[in-house]
Amino acid sequence: MSDIVYIKNLEIDAIIGIHDFERESRQLVSIDLDMATDICEAAKLDDIKLAVDYSSVSDRLTHFIQGSEFFLIEAMAEKVAEIIFHEYDVTWLRLRIGKAGAVSNANDVGVIIERSNPL
Repeated sequence: MSDIVYIKNLEIDAIIGIHDFERESRQLVSIDLDMATDICEAAKLDDIKLAVDYSSVSDRLTHFIQGSEFFLIEAMAEKVAEIIFHEYDVTWLRLRIGKAGAVSNANDVGVIIERSNPL
């Protein structure tokens, strides 16, 4: 059995991109994150300490991304997945990171990855 804890459209200012102008000012990235976990014990005991706390995940990712610099969204996505698996009780994730305005005739571009916890 797998339950999903999710975060949709988490917006974070980031240094991301390969062009000089992208390295000079922050850009907004948006994140959708689905995390597979077992919520039964947390639900049964009504205890946040037994749950994947989406507020904690959001804060962790915001601090990490704001304090980092990436050339590629792909690199950012892999590092975010690594953090989730090492710090939270998650067995699988689907992560979308989008960068609005990166292509003039598209609303949004980015990557979607799915990963299983290697542990």
